[in-house]
Amino acid sequence: LFFFSFIIIIIASKKKRILLINTLLLLLLPILSIHKSKSTHSHSSLPNFKMTNNDNNNKLKVSLLDYGAGNVRSVRNAIKAAGYDIEDITSPSQIQDAQVIIFPGVGSYRSAMSVLQSKGYVEPLRAYLKDHSRPYLGICLGMQTLFQSSEEAPDGEETMDGLSVIPGKVVKFDESKMTVPHIGWNGRIHHQDSSVFQYVNENEEVYFVHSYYAPMVVGENDDWALTTTTYCGQRFISSIQKGSIVACQFHPEKSGQTGLNFVKGFLEAVENGTLTNSKPIQTSPDAQTKLVKRIVVALDVRQNDHGDLVVTKGDQYDVRENEKDGVTAGTGTGTGRGGVRNLGKPVSLAARYYQEGADEIAFLNITSFRQGVIEDMPMLQVLEEASKSIFVPLTVGGGIRSYTDPESGKTWDALEVASRYFRAGADKISIGSDSVAAAEDYVASGGNKTGKTSIETISHVYGAQAVVISIDPKRVYLTKKEDCVNPNHVVVELEEDQAGPNGERLCWYQCTVKGGREARDICAVTVAKASE
Repeated sequence: LFFFSFIIIIIASKKKRILLINTLLLLLLPILSIHKSKSTHSHSSLPNFKMTNNDNNNKLKVSLLDYGAGNVRSVRNAIKAAGYDIEDITSPSQIQDAQVIIFPGVGSYRSAMSVLQSKGYVEPLRAYLKDHSRPYLGICLGMQTLFQSSEEAPDGEETMDGLSVIPGKVVKFDESKMTVPHIGWNGRIHHQDSSVFQYVNENEEVYFVHSYYAPMVVGENDDWALTTTTYCGQRFISSIQKGSIVACQFHPEKSGQTGLNFVKGFLEAVENGTLTNSKPIQTSPDAQTKLVKRIVVALDVRQNDHGDLVVTKGDQYDVRENEKDGVTAGTGTGTGRGGVRNLGKPVSLAARYYQEGADEIAFLNITSFRQGVIEDMPMLQVLEEASKSIFVPLTVGGGIRSYTDPESGKTWDALEVASRYFRAGADKISIGSDSVAAAEDYVASGGNKTGKTSIETISHVYGAQAVVISIDPKRVYLTKKEDCVNPNHVVVELEEDQAGPNGERLCWYQCTVKGGREARDICAVTVAKASE
C-alpha cells in the first residue's frame, strides 16, 4: 500500500496529490489503531503504568473494605495507579451492591475477625463469596480469613472461626526449623494459568511478611491454589483463585512494579470478563522457591534550623557540620559547628532510592524524643507523600512510646502513637528506647510479661511482623571476662583488627537510649532476647 501510493502521489497532479494523501491517511488510521491496541495488551511488554485521568463514568469502581487496622494507604494508591476509583465500605449493605471488593487485611487474625464481626460484615461477606461468582481480592489477612480458622491467638485466648470459604486451617511456621516471621521477597510456583498474572513474569519475586500460613492439602483445598511458595522447605499457599475469588498471602502494594502489575491485571480481568478463565497447569512436586537478598535503605530524618525535615547523618551523634565539612571557628556561629547536615529531602531521596532498586525504606526520626508524634505532622506528611509513589515496605521509628501532652495533660499510649504512623503510610514501626525499658522490666520481674508494653500492645493489634526493635549499642571494652560484673551481659571476643584502644580483645555491647546520649546497664543481646 505504501509503495503504490508513493508512486501514484509522485506522478499525480497537485490537486490529485492532496486528495490521494488525505485518502491514504484515512486508510492508515484504523491500521495504526489496531496495531496500538495489540501492543498495549502484549504479554511480552510489561507496563510501567502511572496515575491516569481516564474518563471514569463507565469505569469499574472498587469497593475497599478498610476495617480500620494497619496501613491501607498503599493499597489505595496502587488501585488509583491502575486508574480506578475507590468507594469505601462503611456499612454491611454496601457489600452486596459492590462491583468488586478488595480486602487488604493487616494485623492479627483474631483482631481482624473481631472487627468484621462487630461491624456486621461477616455474614454479608459470606453471602457475597458463596458461589465464587463475585469479584474479590483479599490481601494477606484478606486471604487467611477465607479459611475455616487460624491458630493465631494471644496467650490464653481461644482461636476464632474464619469466613469458612476455603477448607483448611491457618497454622504457624515451625520456629524450631526456621526464622519466624517469613519476611522478604520470594518466588511463586504456579498451579493455574490466570489472567491476574497477565502482566507479571514468572521469575519476578513478591514481598511477604507473615508468621502464619495456609498449608495446601491434596483433596481438601489444592483446587484453590493459584500459586504456592516454599520457605525453608515448607510449602504454603501464596495465592488462591476459584471463579472470581482471588487472594494472595504476599503484599502486591509492597512488591514494587510487579505488585502494581498484579493489581492492574486483576482489575482489568474483572472489567473485561476474563477473570474466570483460569486453567490448571502441571507443576513439579519438587519445585522450590527461596528468599532473595534485599537492600534496605535507612534515612535519618530531623528538623533543621529552619524547621524543615531533612535527611542527615551524624558524626558520633553530632548531625551538625563541623571542621570535617569545612566549617571552622571563624565562620558561621564562630563555634566551629554549622547547620544540620542536609543530604536531601526525605520524600524525594526515598523515591530516588526506590527507583534505583531499594527493597525497603526506613525513616528514623532522630528528634522525636523531644516531642510526641501526635504533634509531629511533618513526619506524618512525609509518610503520606512517600506512599504515593513508593510501593515497597516503609518503616518509621523514633518516638514510638507513651506520651503526655504537657499543655493539655492528655496521655497517648504507644498503640495510639503507632496507629497514627500506620494510617499515614507506615508498614512497620521501629521501637528503640522503649524496648530497652521494657527489657529492663522483663529481666527485673524474672521474665514476666505485663501485656502493657508498647511491644505487646502494638503486636497484639497489628501482628508481630509489624514491630521492629532498633538497638543502638556501644562497646564497653574489657581486659578479662571477670571485669564484667553483671552476669546477664554477654561478653564477646574481638578479632585483632577490632581490638579496643588499649588492645582489649573483649567487650560487651551496652544499650543506649535518647539518640545514644544515655547509656543503660543492659546489653544488646539481653534486649534482643527479651524483646523477642
